[in-house]
Amino acid sequence: MQEVVGYFLFVVIGILLGLVGGGGSILAMPVLVYVFSIAPLEASAYSLFIVGLTSLFGSYSCLRSGDFKAEALLLFALPSMFSIYVTRQWIMPSLPDVFIQINQIELKKESVVLIVFSVLILFASISMISRKRNEKNKDIMFAEVFNTPFKVPMVAIMGVLVGFISGFVGAGGGFMIIPVLVNFLRIPMKKAIGTSLIIISVNSMVGFLGALHHCAIDWKFIFCVSVLSIAGIFIGRFVSGYIAGKRLRPIFGWVSLIIGSVILVKELIN
Repeated sequence: MQEVVGYFLFVVIGILLGLVGGGGSILAMPVLVYVFSIAPLEASAYSLFIVGLTSLFGSYSCLRSGDFKAEALLLFALPSMFSIYVTRQWIMPSLPDVFIQINQIELKKESVVLIVFSVLILFASISMISRKRNEKNKDIMFAEVFNTPFKVPMVAIMGVLVGFISGFVGAGGGFMIIPVLVNFLRIPMKKAIGTSLIIISVNSMVGFLGALHHCAIDWKFIFCVSVLSIAGIFIGRFVSGYIAGKRLRPIFGWVSLIIGSVILVKELIN
């Protein structure tokens, strides 16, 4: 029964990716770790493959309809691709298995990954919940940045940062990519969602290739859940024509807040 729930949740992950252009990996990691009992480091690699392949199928319709921005792919995707590959290929394997050891207290690398992941979820959820607050002031602030020469290097630096974080925790990074595309590059939400899906698909698959030699892969399992997630993203893209993704973001934000809090408390207690 537990596995059936897990498979169903991967359909939900695909629906979320189709509706809001990101957020699927927020659910993917906890489902893999706590429902399917996969070790966090392997789960982060699995998450990259599943979310990446799902986003790839979702981005196909965006490419056909032109709902993407080529400028963003150059400014943001290339730096983040480089960063995520370096993170998965060299940085993650070189980190010690035990991060901190004080007397009898040990903080292992797997726990650090989940703690950082939960903190990111909490920040993302708060952003989604309180999105409408101070919107006017934010718009003025980002407009000032947009009209300066610092826009291009700022976006590239954010691409590198998102790539590192995505590689570290095994997340697609859509919840970080969308705000950059909308606020800094001034891309309309519909094109931002399409661009985000393309960036997530490329980043995730590059990150997975970087991790491929460092963990055992259950190919049958990840292809199975990927098919379910792909089915979900087509449902999400269809439903997006009737329900605006921005209306669902606060609800998803509260769900993410609960998930992030539970993971953080569980890992700190353990």
